[in-house]
Amino acid sequence: MKRLNWMRTILPLRQRGTCAASLLLPFALLLSACNPTASKANIRTLSTAASTTACRTIEHGMGKTCVPLNPKRVVVLNELDNVLALGVKPIGTVTLDRGFIDYLTDRTQGIEKVGTDSQPNLEKILLLKPDLIIGTTWDGKDIYDKLNRIAPTVFVDTNDYRSWKSWLKKTAEALGKTSEAEKLLQNYEQRVQKLQQAMGDRSSNTQVSVVNFWQNNVRIYMKRSFSGVILQEVGLARPPVQNKDKLWERLSLELIPKMDGDVIFLLLGGHKESNLAQFKQHPLWSQLKPVQANKVYEVDSSIWIAGAGMIGANLILDDLSQHLVLEKP
Repeated sequence: MKRLNWMRTILPLRQRGTCAASLLLPFALLLSACNPTASKANIRTLSTAASTTACRTIEHGMGKTCVPLNPKRVVVLNELDNVLALGVKPIGTVTLDRGFIDYLTDRTQGIEKVGTDSQPNLEKILLLKPDLIIGTTWDGKDIYDKLNRIAPTVFVDTNDYRSWKSWLKKTAEALGKTSEAEKLLQNYEQRVQKLQQAMGDRSSNTQVSVVNFWQNNVRIYMKRSFSGVILQEVGLARPPVQNKDKLWERLSLELIPKMDGDVIFLLLGGHKESNLAQFKQHPLWSQLKPVQANKVYEVDSSIWIAGAGMIGANLILDDLSQHLVLEKP
């Protein structure tokens, strides 16, 4: 849940357009002074390209920016899921400290790593010569102006998982892919309806518990988490102790009963096996209804916690279909 740990109130910049060409050259010269590999020829090429590219104005989480009509060289900061879902393969992206987020790894061949989500490498981004940078307001506010001097930069306003569909739409607007976004959303809604029909009355009568084992703590995830939002859209019920307008709560051994429900989705990835084993060996664990009914389902935490995009949302629907309907759509 690293991304939301950084979430903070965004103070909007004054509403103004951005002239990328006029800002690009001074920043490039600054980097050139620090690194000879950023040659004057490259700087002239970047500034000339920026000054001749036709653009359209996009309003976003950090103001207004004029972006290329058909961006070809896109660098992404933490909107990789939606960019890939829209059929665009960026030239560069940040990663987690350990590498690409697990569920997207097989889609990232050929994408250059440009630092981590907590520390993007501005020099690497500059040398890739992007014509568009897409990021998010919850982890890049302090470097937005610097990025915007490299290339037109759009930051999606990502303060609440309940707005995840609007993140897709804003990313699509910046990429010139609005029709593709509408198709993705229509397909998603059709899948949700199909899942609801397959479950019938069981949808509202099945209390779904979501539990994750981290290295040093255990959490139950609630309505404002990404998976919690998807569960609510499907119409699935939550146990009363998890049916709260919160992201998550931390649990200790004596609070195992808060994990109870009709089914448990156990999020794997990021926990120590010994920690998980400690909970499973506790007498309170064996008293949980899903444990007794053999309805504890293991799923990928990188999807259920940090998916936050169209690919992740569809993968959660896959899990729900597999375990609650017993077949994939």
